[in-house]
Amino acid sequence: MRTVEAQLRRVLDAAVRPAPIRVDISSAQGLLCAEEVVADRALPGFDQAAVDGFAVRSVDVRAAAEEPVELPVVGEVAVGSRQAHRLQPGQAVRVATGAPLPTLADAVAPYDHTDAADDPGHRGTGHRARLTVKTPVPSAGWVRRVGEDVAPGDVAVRRGAAVGPAQVGLLAAVGRTKVLVHPRPRVSVLAVGDELVDLDRTPGTGQVVDVNSYALAAAAADAGAEVTRLGIASTEPAALREAVESAMARSEIVVIAGGVGGRLGEDVQDTLSELGPVDVSRVAMHPGSVQGFGRLGSEEIPTFLLPANPVSALVVFEVLVRPLIRLTLGKQELHRREVTAALLSPVASPPGRRSYVRGRLLRDRASGEYLAQPLGSSGSHLLSSLAEANALILVDEDTTELGMDAPVRVSFLAPRS
Repeated sequence: MRTVEAQLRRVLDAAVRPAPIRVDISSAQGLLCAEEVVADRALPGFDQAAVDGFAVRSVDVRAAAEEPVELPVVGEVAVGSRQAHRLQPGQAVRVATGAPLPTLADAVAPYDHTDAADDPGHRGTGHRARLTVKTPVPSAGWVRRVGEDVAPGDVAVRRGAAVGPAQVGLLAAVGRTKVLVHPRPRVSVLAVGDELVDLDRTPGTGQVVDVNSYALAAAAADAGAEVTRLGIASTEPAALREAVESAMARSEIVVIAGGVGGRLGEDVQDTLSELGPVDVSRVAMHPGSVQGFGRLGSEEIPTFLLPANPVSALVVFEVLVRPLIRLTLGKQELHRREVTAALLSPVASPPGRRSYVRGRLLRDRASGEYLAQPLGSSGSHLLSSLAEANALILVDEDTTELGMDAPVRVSFLAPRS
């Protein structure tokens, strides 16, 4: 059997990276920036008040360290004001947070530094003729200087940075409406199997609802892909080939559930081999040992043949397909976070295979120690236990049994609720 690491190397070596595209910044959330975004404007674009208070010259209130300083209030500047104000020596101007500072003002005296703090009626829009400053303020005190956040020529968003809410806000602040990003890889998902029926039909004897195309499409979207769920494909060779070729034409990755075992598997593999080499082999993992992978078509599109059992399909997706999607997105971290936890009940594992045991990851509030509770049977058809799981408990190939309290590696599947 091929090791999990060897299979993963084969998969990652086949990555097809789509070229970067330019998108509206509102569509860039969750993607990686593919350029150095250099600011051509300052942020802030002008000296502005950082608090509500009074614009002053710091030199005029320096003596307030010894005794209060009284200044005339000669005006008011509101947020968004475009009228020029010039502060003369020995004067103060009321300013709101974010308002432009008058010329010559180099500091803002907050209300709490003045006698306005003793007169709440004057903290809003009320006017006052004179002001007593009780505490000195340093030059640039409570002032947002022009270019303090970003200066012209600074890199606002770096190449390779994940674009989140802060990056979108910064792009908007420096005047960018579009940004070059690594796009989401397009993933097509389909299922094969003579026993499958879609959700709009009641399964009869020997039939089962197509679970895999829905579950795997959701897994691909969760990994960050742009997903097309193609549903159930016909097992008739010409129709299957047409469906797979259609999927390849629109995708960087194709995922096919079913077609790795039995006579149907042989027929599916024969059909796909007309498009390129498909290697169906055993991988030293449980569940999902028997699986297929190949590079199909002239573009050598990475194509997976996953087991028909939903749990096996989802585990193989987690271990092999999800890292490929992450790599294609340009991510540095391909795998989910792992921690060491203490088992809350024993687990068994087949010899020579790495087991991925469905589990619930908990944390002891007193000690902070992670705890791992295995869930249900190891049957690869038992989807309910995977739905309850928030983690996979990893048991190495050379281990067949682990007792209670044994330390194990645990991979997160979802945030703890």
